[in-house]
Amino acid sequence: MYAQVIVDVAADQLNKAFDYAVPAEFVNLVKPGMRVIVPFGPRKIQGFVWKLSATTELERVKPIVDILDPYPVLTKELLSLGESLAEETICFLITAYQSMIPAAIRAKSKKVLQLQVEQEELPPALQAVFAGKTRVDWNELPKEKGLFQLLTQALESKMVTADYLVQDKTKKKMIRTIRVSSNYKDVTAADILGNRAKKQREVMEWMLENSNGEAIPFVELTEKTGAGRPVIKELLKKGILVEEEAEIYRDPYENRTFTDKIHPALTEQQKEALIPIERTIAEERHTVFLLRGVTGSGKTEVYLKAIERVIAAGQEAIVLVPEISLTPQMVERFKGRFGSKVAVLHSALSAGEKYDEWRRIHRKEVQVAVGARSAVFAPFENLGILIIDEEHEGSYKQEDHPRYHARQVAIWRGEYHACPVILGSATPSLESYARAKRGVYELLELPERVNKNALPPVHVIDMRDELKSGNRSVFSALLLEKLKDRLAKKEQAVLFLNRRGHSTFIMCRDCGYTAECPHCEITLTYHHNDRRLKCHYCGFETALPQTCPECSSEQIRYFGTGTQKVEQELTKLLPEARVIRMDVDTTSRKGSHEKLLQAFRAGEADILLGTQMIAKGLDFPRITLAGVLAADTMLHLPDFRASERTFQLLTQVSGRAGRDKLAGEVVIQTYTPDHYSIQYAKHHDFEAFSLEEMGQRKRGGYPPYYYLVLITISHEDVVNVMKTADKVAAFLRNSLTSESKVLGPTVSPIARIKDRYRYQCMIKYRSEPKLTDILNQITKRYQKEMAADRFFISIDMNPQMFM
Repeated sequence: MYAQVIVDVAADQLNKAFDYAVPAEFVNLVKPGMRVIVPFGPRKIQGFVWKLSATTELERVKPIVDILDPYPVLTKELLSLGESLAEETICFLITAYQSMIPAAIRAKSKKVLQLQVEQEELPPALQAVFAGKTRVDWNELPKEKGLFQLLTQALESKMVTADYLVQDKTKKKMIRTIRVSSNYKDVTAADILGNRAKKQREVMEWMLENSNGEAIPFVELTEKTGAGRPVIKELLKKGILVEEEAEIYRDPYENRTFTDKIHPALTEQQKEALIPIERTIAEERHTVFLLRGVTGSGKTEVYLKAIERVIAAGQEAIVLVPEISLTPQMVERFKGRFGSKVAVLHSALSAGEKYDEWRRIHRKEVQVAVGARSAVFAPFENLGILIIDEEHEGSYKQEDHPRYHARQVAIWRGEYHACPVILGSATPSLESYARAKRGVYELLELPERVNKNALPPVHVIDMRDELKSGNRSVFSALLLEKLKDRLAKKEQAVLFLNRRGHSTFIMCRDCGYTAECPHCEITLTYHHNDRRLKCHYCGFETALPQTCPECSSEQIRYFGTGTQKVEQELTKLLPEARVIRMDVDTTSRKGSHEKLLQAFRAGEADILLGTQMIAKGLDFPRITLAGVLAADTMLHLPDFRASERTFQLLTQVSGRAGRDKLAGEVVIQTYTPDHYSIQYAKHHDFEAFSLEEMGQRKRGGYPPYYYLVLITISHEDVVNVMKTADKVAAFLRNSLTSESKVLGPTVSPIARIKDRYRYQCMIKYRSEPKLTDILNQITKRYQKEMAADRFFISIDMNPQMFM
């Protein structure tokens, strides 16, 4: 028997399967999707078993050294998905497979065997292996041929479980447990201990009545019986009780109780949206639905009802939400409804918590996975529905290898499992909306809020007029007046500014010097709390200069506004206001995001000030005012999606106000009030915006009318970059059909990051059958050059970022 193994080395010449012999002792253990250790040249490395076969074309084949997994970590479906992913995103197979498993098991792992029954029940050969221990290190097993056969049988019958302890921080969490010895299960405490040892007898009575023969955590036993350690120690010494170590899952929500509030009755619109979804679930048919519902229209309740139907049919569900809107509130909705059937996967969990949540899915202990982008790879094998909330979000696209979009992966998995995929948003991406209009997706709409409240009125303030009238504050007169009004009424407000830090940059007023990052072609951002200048691209930071490094002038001034500066100004203008600031700087510590939102919900603050993370997913009844301090921040970026992203963000922020009984209002401050994205956001008019924007896209030749590929070349020497970029562009022009356009090469919008100069070219195409072959040729052609001369060429299919 031979295994084809994808080895853990990301290199072009190794991007294929290598044949290894399966030793006799592993024949019944090795399965596709398992990780194995194989000899590779002089070293031993990790790899994934890709396929098994009875023959090989090679004369000499090395054997597999060891198995890292008791069960496959990649299902048959995920193995197939990895192949598609590698081909479509131009990445190595090993990179695709590594992205599908939690980081904890990508690390070096130590495998152990855990005894699950009394030692006497094992075959004699295995009894000798355990020899009084409940856990044995895999590496300590004697290498005897027959032993592995016995072990396979013991694993299949669950007498022994095999698992890997991931070294460093991600070990399994173990606790001491106590159980009644199997010799004393069917007797009374008096039979065992007579009338003496009153305390011991009480412990035994409690164990016989409450444990049902199961192991009880040591701490729980001492709490429930009031017995001290010496009492239990005595029972252990007599062999009446048995002490063991047991694994428990790390539960990120163990201190929280989730209750399911009264299920709201569905509105007529929600019922209509649910009918076609439930029909496809019942028919086990793959359809992609685009659920466009205004903010507050109850999209989440539609998701929950659809998942209830899937769970009732014994199937599983994946729900993706953008990282920034994976708020405790969202988790609460799902945990409240489905309790322990839900696993949550997102970046705020520790590596150990993520590992445990993934294992609960892998062991089929849960039926719903809620998480950010990578949760789309949850190892379910009987999926009944996949849901992507806020489907327009750019964060669903992975920006490093493999550069997949979670939407495409979800649709691939939906086709595989013949189940529906729901894409939900108040402001869908134009690509999805165009597909829905053409009938590729099925469009479902929720045009009204659940409580029938009107969408909040939006005031657009021209900040040029504010300047003319002498107002140099971050706040327009109207916004300040409305904030004071909310404070007087004891209502809450959210203020949105898409820029963290104190000031955008510092500049010398005498000579015009601006502080730039020495490693990137970008100005440094001033952070007031620690009085330092920081680069948000490479992490470089330096102390704030007291005098200008160029001309020694003391006229160093701050320009632009970040969340820290707004917070300072708020406390000066409204000293009575209690403000919570939420940005990357205030939410970097574990749990801080949740604590700040809980404090705001509990009414401990009047104003929530933040960056993108407050624009989505918040549903607080007392928010009646939403303010956007600088609507132009994203509007003038060199990106064809700038108008779309501005419209989406303004709509999302507006949706935070007036979601309950109290009416809401929105104030948008801008220097370009007449821009169509701001005007259509003012009227909550997605249809009109999409028509205008589609016209712009058609004239410019951008998605959804064309597909795009962005190729970025970087190197420490600018001349080398320019030469290579020219060669790449020339090769593309010669290789692609005349229908496709090659733009560039040109300097990237940020010309240097981390001391590497960057050039890029773009391909616009409608149909290019050999595109992936041509792009693979580029990476192969420059592979040697890149390796020897530290060139990086990155190829991004359907890019979301152009910076």
